[in-house]
This record gives sequence, structure tokens and C-alpha cells, in this order.
Amino acid sequence: MQNQEEISRLKNLVQDLLDESKKQGASSAEAGLNVDNGLSVSARLGEVETIEYHCDQNLGVTVYMGQKKGSASTNDFSGESIKETVKAACSIASFSSKDEYAGLPDKASLATEFPELDRDYPWNIDAEEAIGLAVECEDVARSYHAEINNSEGASINSHQGISVLGNSLGFLQGYSSTRHSISCSVLGERDGEMQRDYWYSVSRNADKLESAKAIGIKAAERTISRLGSRTLSTRQCPVLYSAEVASGLMGSLVSAISGGSLYRKSSFLLDALDTKVFPEFIHIHEQPHLKMALGSANYDSEGVATVARDIVTDGVLKGYVLSSYSARKLGMQTTGNAGGVHNLIVDAGENDFSAMLKLMDTGLLVTELMGQGINRVTGDYSRGASGFWVENGQIQYPVDEITIAGNLKDMYKNIVSVGNDVDCRGNIRTGSILVEQMSIAGE
Repeated sequence: MQNQEEISRLKNLVQDLLDESKKQGASSAEAGLNVDNGLSVSARLGEVETIEYHCDQNLGVTVYMGQKKGSASTNDFSGESIKETVKAACSIASFSSKDEYAGLPDKASLATEFPELDRDYPWNIDAEEAIGLAVECEDVARSYHAEINNSEGASINSHQGISVLGNSLGFLQGYSSTRHSISCSVLGERDGEMQRDYWYSVSRNADKLESAKAIGIKAAERTISRLGSRTLSTRQCPVLYSAEVASGLMGSLVSAISGGSLYRKSSFLLDALDTKVFPEFIHIHEQPHLKMALGSANYDSEGVATVARDIVTDGVLKGYVLSSYSARKLGMQTTGNAGGVHNLIVDAGENDFSAMLKLMDTGLLVTELMGQGINRVTGDYSRGASGFWVENGQIQYPVDEITIAGNLKDMYKNIVSVGNDVDCRGNIRTGSILVEQMSIAGE
């Protein structure tokens, strides 16, 4: 009840901002407000390293003077500050150039239904309890194996926030949400060689987090498994992306089919709508209304209704990722994706992780990627990588200091299978992805 009262109070502030925009001569306006509270603690080598309490608030307004746009923001919610913020936005708009594509979304596209998405689960944890969890997590990791000899620490984060969005078309909505996490990173040494690895768990509901003990064990296991790393000779071979790094492949897809990349003609998937981009068994869709999921939303950052929709069906690209502005630039309709995608899901196949290794037979399992070597215009792809060499479907030894390279167009078309080992810790959900052939640069 108290939360609803606070949301109502913040909605009134946003409405005041919109009313003030009209008073100062704006033809239309949109305003957003965020209030965030949180606790973050970290421990290293059994000692408290940091304790941080977060309490942030921000209010922003965008005004339109016809086709001229101006934006301003403040963290002061007083009446006088609201007036000054609107004044600043109006002043910026008056000096801006006209943009025929600028403006609020079409009223008909705004969200009118707001099903409960189960995004708000406050964690009643104080600093002392959080420190205890962090120390426990790290202690478990450090004591797991004699070769674990140092630590980057463990951390606990708990965050709760309220977001309100409104515009002069009559849209005014707000919601509260939470996000909690536990993470741990440790180092190991063998024969003078050092390696590090980590693990983490994140959820809107703290009861759904992996235990501190389980995270510590996983972080230590991953670190020990990397000791004794070798490099590889340069070669061509299949590459299996583990689930936690496979989401990056799909992130590159989202970037390539986003409106900004398309209207700037800086995408390797320019004019690819209704063409085959993946093998026929690939189905990628957006599910914005999954309960408790990290990417769930009833509306995008413009207030446009989000909808469940297919992006890739039978390997064919069926949809772009568009805001109202980018849609107008392209002569299309918004897809409700101002601010990005909402729970992008790559449908899993029947293979678990072991079956994916057997399917690959001999090749490279990638568990970590470094660098940003992706050309968004051509699709050329080159990333530093580490992972494991696999033969006869069995992991043989860890590898590092290699580079994997290809072109995303070819990589997408040459996907052999998607595993059912789905990683649900982010806004993109996919299992491990096996690519038929890539170039490996090593020794």
C-alpha cells in the first residue's frame, strides 16, 4: 500500500512537469522519473571491502515546439526546480533545428493494459547480513581447492526502484521493481600460471537466487578448470559458444536490426527483412510479459505497448527493433522497442550441454570473450577468446590467448544447434550455440 502511495505521489510530480511544459509554450511533452534505493556490499579475503547505500532520484523532460525538441533533467523535485528544468528544455528546443520525424508516439500505439508482471520483491537484508553472505560465498570459494590462492572478492547487491512515465497525450503510468544479485571471483595458480574466473546469480526475487555457497563453489570450479591453459595452432574448426557468452551473438543481431543502425545504413543486415538469415530451425521471439523476468515491461520508454512477437521464424527475419522515431525515418511502425528488446528468447533444441559437446565432436568450446572486434557495417567478427579444446565430445584441456574470427552473416547461417542449457540471467535468453566452422588464430 505504501508503495502505491509513493507511486501516486511521483505520478503527480510528472503531471506537474507536463502541465508546466504546456504553460511555458510546449506543443507536446514527455517526462520520466526514477527513484532508486539500494545496498551494495563486497568482501575480500574475509574482510569487508565496501558498504554502499544508494539513494538516487532523477526527473527528465523532453519538450517539443512543433518539430523542434529540447531535453533537460534534474535531481531536485521541488516546484521551483521543475519550472527551471522545463524552462531549460524549452530554451534548448527554441535553438534546435526542426526534425520532421521528431515528436511523441502515435496515441493509438500507447499501452492501455497493464497486467501484473511480478517485478517487485524487496529483500529485507541489512548490511550485516549482506556482509555475512558475501564472506560465506568467498570463504567457500577460497577453501574449495589448494590451488585457489587469491580472490577478487564476493559482492551482494540489492536494488529497488520506482519508474514513472507520462506524456501530454494522457499517458501516465508507474511501477516499482527490484533486482538482486550475488557474485564471486577468485584466482588460482599452478606452476606459476595464474587464472581467474567468476560466477553470479541475479533475480528480481532474492528467494530465487542461487545460494552463496553454490556460487562460491561454481566460481572456484571454473577457476580450477582453467589452470594449465594452452594456446592452439591456427586452424578452422567448429565453435561452441557456452550459454553465458552465446547471448552476445544475439546482442549483435539486435544491434543490426535496430532502427538507428538501419536508418543510418550502418548494419550488415540492411534490407534483410523477409530474407533467410538463420537455418530453418531457428525461432527467435520477444516475450515482454513474462512474470518476474528481468526484461519484462508493459510499455517501452515512450509508453508504447509492448507485444509478444516473432523476430525470426523458420530462419527468416520477420521484424526489426524500432522506436517511434526510427520507425518514422524508415517509413514503418514502431515495434514498442524504444530502449531495446524485452526478453528476447532463442528457442532451445533438444540437446543438453553434454549432447552439444558430442554433436560438435572436435572443436573449440568458448566460455569467455574479450574485446569488441565486431564491424556492425560488414558483420566482420574477431574476438579474443578462452575456453576448452574438445575431442570426441569430451573436454581435453583449457585454452587461452586465441582469437576467433568469422562474419556474423555466415556464423548465423552456419548455426548447427541451440542447446537447452538456457541462461536466464539477462534480457536475452539462449542456450549454448554451435557454429559449424570458424577461424581460430593462435600460435
